[in-house]
Amino acid sequence: MSEYDDVCVLLPTMDEVETVARVVEAFRDAGLDEVLVIDGGSADGTQEAAREAGARVVEQSGRGKGQAVREAVRDHIEARYVVMADADATYDAGDAEAMLDPLLSGEADHVIGNRFADMRPGAMTRLNRIGNRIINASFRVIHGESYRDILSGYRAFTRESFRRLHLTADGFGIETEMAVECVKDQQSVAVVPITYRERPGGSATNLHPVRDGGVIFLELYRKAKTNNPLFYFGSLGAVLTGAGALMTGYVLYDWVVNRITHEIISIGAVGAAVLGIQLLIFGFLADMILSLHREQVARYERAVDDGSER
Repeated sequence: MSEYDDVCVLLPTMDEVETVARVVEAFRDAGLDEVLVIDGGSADGTQEAAREAGARVVEQSGRGKGQAVREAVRDHIEARYVVMADADATYDAGDAEAMLDPLLSGEADHVIGNRFADMRPGAMTRLNRIGNRIINASFRVIHGESYRDILSGYRAFTRESFRRLHLTADGFGIETEMAVECVKDQQSVAVVPITYRERPGGSATNLHPVRDGGVIFLELYRKAKTNNPLFYFGSLGAVLTGAGALMTGYVLYDWVVNRITHEIISIGAVGAAVLGIQLLIFGFLADMILSLHREQVARYERAVDDGSER
């Protein structure tokens, strides 16, 4: 009996015929026999190539990587542990052992592969590298955790911990949402160094940097509403208060220097300042409520643990 008998490798695919077979074979050669390919309706022979390589293949009912991952874990995977990777041959199947170690030892519920630890030449464009750095820094500021590479598609997690996450993203925002939900659910997360390679010639990426980058930023900010309300409401409040202050300064300057009044701008300045201050106050109150809620949850969990030990 192999130590990986209760592990399933999950590969979401969409037109990956050039690489899917070698990825499936690589994971099977690494001792991970259970490989599930969930396909988004490829028309290039991806499903056939995956089956021939030994994978179990299902076609997702919807569209998008996020929907595929949720559907696969919910309906098609029974294994306790899941290794999620892309089928474009950019990840090394040999790193799966290091990814699974924190799960099998009970040290973590969720593992993220850090691509920046060993990123090979040509694996990521300079623009994408800069964008990734900005997004990771934003995540650290907004959500208070440093996972180093929240956009990494190489993940390992327990099926139970995944089902506790409230995931709604359908596209490439799924990795970001998983990271945010891990913080919100207070899951133990391990970051493991991995190798990240350039896509093989002939395979095309399904990622659109500008569009998907915008979606990721919006997801980070949207999730701050319940995970860090002080930042979410406070940032809006600060912008509006700042705008009100600038308009007020302009109105006062033009009145003192030129004796010109700006009634409409004055009304806008007062409205922006009042709304901004209200949002700042609401942000502080929401943050206090969230802190109290987390304290209550922690006390409840401690009480449950104490009761189970008796």
